[in-house]
This record gives sequence, C-alpha cells and structure tokens, in this order.
Amino acid sequence: MQHVIDKHDPRYSLIDEVAFKSKNLYNAGNYEIRQSYIHTGKYLNYNEVQRRMQSHEAYKALPAKVSQQVLMQLHHDWESFFKARDAYTLDPSKFFGRPKLPGYKHKTEGRNMLVYTIQAISRKGLKRGMIQPSMLAIEVRTKHQDVDQVRIVPRKGFYVVEVVYEKEVKQAAVNPAYYAGIDIGINNLVALTSNKPGFRPVLVNGRPVKSVNQFYNWQHHPQSSP
Repeated sequence: MQHVIDKHDPRYSLIDEVAFKSKNLYNAGNYEIRQSYIHTGKYLNYNEVQRRMQSHEAYKALPAKVSQQVLMQLHHDWESFFKARDAYTLDPSKFFGRPKLPGYKHKTEGRNMLVYTIQAISRKGLKRGMIQPSMLAIEVRTKHQDVDQVRIVPRKGFYVVEVVYEKEVKQAAVNPAYYAGIDIGINNLVALTSNKPGFRPVLVNGRPVKSVNQFYNWQHHPQSSP
C-alpha cells in the first residue's frame, strides 16, 4: 500500500528533515568506504562500516534500526557496483563506460530513503490503525496490523510512504501435466514455451532493456573508479 505525502501535507517537512539526516549518514558511511577502497583497495563491508559509524553524529541522529537500514542500502549499492564492474570486465559492450564508484548524494538537495522495520514502528499505534515510525512525529493510517516494514521514498516534490504487509501465499490450482520452459538472455530477454495445448511461444526483445541499463550505469555513477 502506498501513501503520497506532498508539500501541502503538514507531515512533509517532518519527513524531509529526517530524509536529509538519512542522506548525511549515507554520505558519511560512503566516505569511509571510498577512502578505504581508493587508498588501500580494501572494501569495508556492512559490519565494519556499522562498527565505525555507531559513534558518528549522523548515525545517532536517526533511530538505530533506521541507521542500520541506511548502511545496508549503502552496502547494496556497493555490491551493485562490484557486479557491474565484473560484468564490464567480461563484456564492455554492455556499458557506455567503465562502472563508477557509488557517489555522494547532493550536500543540500540530496535526500535518502528511510526504512522502518517492525522494530521501529509503534505497536500501540498499529493496534489503533496508525503507523507511527520511531522518532518521526507523523501518523499514517492503515487497515492492517501485520505490517512488516515501512519505506519512505523521496521523489521530486513529494514522498511516497510504502507500507509492506505480510500475506500468506496460497498455492494456486495447477495441472502437473503442463509445464513451461524459460530461457533468459540479453539480446533475447525471455524465450518462453509450454506443452499446454494452444500455448503460443513468447519471445521478448532484450535490446531496449539493454540500452536502458547501459544508460543507467553511465548516468548514475558520476565518480571515477581507480
């Protein structure tokens, strides 16, 4: 479930302030990782950055559970960089240029996502149908109590509050005599076939997605790799 918080909403300024603090922590953690990687070639993983940042003012400015999620996001961004670098080594033609190190978010305009796990959401609030994130004086109405986490995502001029619920997966009725085969590729993104009578094979052109991926890698890594 998603809720849009625009600039006319009194909750906007409160969220914006915390998203700014999230950006500060992201940049502070990224500085530690970049300095280590550039000067020593050593990558500081999540556990090491978490240890170093616990005493930092940017870490303390957010609930501990939220700060941990910011550093986890940073870790995932670096993992994506390493995967892109390895893919570039294997086949540079998939990229516009060599993948760049994860960069810093803008000092004044930058904002960063906030993730509140269930440990950082008021249980009393949930019982009365309200989501109350820790250390954030806002409420978001909900019809469910089985909330898994809340993500607050910055957009241009507004925020999107994504409420993630737990839902039991129910097995659909299937005929075990039928099956499908899927082949994943690059130029042909998906080739799908099945032995079900009347099924028409599907072939999805992967070149447009490949082009978008190349442009994304070029656009979102402003800093040069050593």
